[in-house]
Amino acid sequence: MTSTSDFIPPMLDGVTASKVFLKSVDPLPQTIFDYLCAEFPHISHTEWTSRFEQGLVYDALGNKLNQSSSYQANTHCFYYRFLEHEIHVPFEHQILFENEHLLVVDKPHFLTMSPTGQYVQETLLVRLKKQMGNPDLTPIHRLDRETAGIVLFSKTLESRGAYQQMFANRHVQKTYHAIAAFKPELKLPFTTRLRMEKGHPFYTMQVISGEPNSETLISLLEHKDSRAKYVLQPHTGKQHQLRVHLNYLGIPIENDPFYPVVAHKADDDFSAPLQLLAKEIEFIDPMTQQPMHFVSEFELTL
Repeated sequence: MTSTSDFIPPMLDGVTASKVFLKSVDPLPQTIFDYLCAEFPHISHTEWTSRFEQGLVYDALGNKLNQSSSYQANTHCFYYRFLEHEIHVPFEHQILFENEHLLVVDKPHFLTMSPTGQYVQETLLVRLKKQMGNPDLTPIHRLDRETAGIVLFSKTLESRGAYQQMFANRHVQKTYHAIAAFKPELKLPFTTRLRMEKGHPFYTMQVISGEPNSETLISLLEHKDSRAKYVLQPHTGKQHQLRVHLNYLGIPIENDPFYPVVAHKADDDFSAPLQLLAKEIEFIDPMTQQPMHFVSEFELTL
C-alpha cells in the first residue's frame, strides 16, 4: 500500500490507465463500482466486474479496489481497459525515424490509432507503447482507421505541446495520395473550398452552404483507363476532409465505406482497403529547428 497522492499507475501490456474523477453527486453511490457502471453505461456490469476481479481498478493512492469499495466524492480512481475478445489486425507498422522527442511511423490500413470501442491491443498506440516501453508516447495528429501512411508521435511530455502547436498553427505540409475514378473534365490542379459539418450518421461529414471551412489542393499524378491517382494537399484538417472533397467532385475514393453511401463491412474483412495514403509530411522541427521531410514506404497502385 502506498501513502502518496502522486500515484501514477504503471503501464500494463502497452495500456496506460484511465483516470476518472469521482463527482459529488446526489444521491452519492454506495460503491465506486456503482458509480462507474452508471457513469459509463456503454460498458457492461460484467465487464466492470471482471476489471475489479482482475485488480485493474485503483484508488488515488494506488490501492487496488474491489466491487464493495466505498464511494468517496471529490477524489479519483484509475482503471485499465482490456477486451476479452479483439479482432487481430494482420498488418504491421514501420518506424521510419526517431530521436529524443519524435517518433515517425508508417501506419498500415485498418489499424486504429488509439484505444476506442472494440480495439485496445490492436491499435497503433498500444503496439508502439509495448514495443518501446514508453508510457508517454502520444499521437500528435491522427489518421482514420481506414487510412494508411505517415503519423507523428511525441515521445516526451516536455515536447508534446510544441508539436501540437505546430499542427494548430498549420506549420505542417501534408501530402496524400488517393485513387479514384478518372474524370477528364476536371481541370486540375484545383483548390476545393467547402463548408463541412457533422452529417448523418453522426460519424460522417456533409457539405453545406456557407463560408468555407475546409480547403484542399487537388492534382492529378497519373491515370490509367478509368482510374487515376491524385495528389491531395489539405490546408485545413477537418474530419474526413479529403474523402468528402473528392466525393463532392464526383470522384469518391475507391473502397470508401462512408462516401458516397455508408456501407459497413465486417470488422475482420480486410479485403478492400480505402485507397487513401498519407504519403509525405514536411515541417520545421520545433525542438531542433531542423527541416524534416518524411515519405511513406507504402504505395497505392493503379
